[in-house]
Amino acid sequence: MERKTADQYPQELLDLFHEWQHGGIDRRSFLEGLGKYAVGGLTVAALFESLKPNYAWAQTIDPNDKEIKVGYETVASPQGNGSIKGYLARPSKGKKFASVLVIHENRGLNPYIEDVARRLGKAGYLAFAPDGLTSVGGYPGDEQKGVQLFRTVDGKKMTEDFVAAAYWLKRRPDSTGKLGAVGFCFGGGMVNQLAVRLGKDLNAGVAFYGRQAGVADVPKISAPLMFQYAGNDRGVNAGIGAYEAALKENKKDFESFTYAEKQHGFHNDTTPRYDAEAAKLAWERTLGFFKKHLK
Repeated sequence: MERKTADQYPQELLDLFHEWQHGGIDRRSFLEGLGKYAVGGLTVAALFESLKPNYAWAQTIDPNDKEIKVGYETVASPQGNGSIKGYLARPSKGKKFASVLVIHENRGLNPYIEDVARRLGKAGYLAFAPDGLTSVGGYPGDEQKGVQLFRTVDGKKMTEDFVAAAYWLKRRPDSTGKLGAVGFCFGGGMVNQLAVRLGKDLNAGVAFYGRQAGVADVPKISAPLMFQYAGNDRGVNAGIGAYEAALKENKKDFESFTYAEKQHGFHNDTTPRYDAEAAKLAWERTLGFFKKHLK
């Protein structure tokens, strides 16, 4: 399928897609909403297909790349859902590496997030991408089923699963003990939560278009943070001002970037919201940030 870009769609349609992807409306309401944009010979079905994630586009690093080793690991999570499974990527040469926890969007460990882990492995990190859907059978291979399953998982227990995964990764014998975290959408919000929960045990966090932590929790944050926001993301961006004011007031180390006119999800290269230029720049900044604070 030909890749389309966000500027080929009305913003109202992208907002509708965003609402559907985040569980604000059901599939029927979404398809009904698409109807007003299916004009000029374009059917609702064709429009729907053009918006759906295409995971053929997600693989930028071959799982069989000889420079990395990949596989699945299961981590005990006694305070959470019992255990959490995830995808581990690491350089094939070397004994100890700085580690990075990779946290998915609100639909589980999909191929895009696994590729992000491999990108970090290629960059010299021990990267672990846990699947928050482990307790309900894991990522189902279908985005909307993933969204539906995500809503059935106890949020507090899922947070404990990610905390357990972070400590497991940090304490592995092939880890230097330096721990970073990067997350997208839900995962970006989780990075902010982990910064609160882990305190000095987190050494750097990068949140892509994620919900902010509570202002009252900011004093608990120790890790340097980087925020990557999309200009067209009213819901998430509404919380920037108060959060960053609290970070400044508490003399916390952070960097914040907003990519003008870009969409929530601009780093995810499987949907039309992806923006190659913004994604490249944001990822370069992310790697530079991790190099500074983890290596």
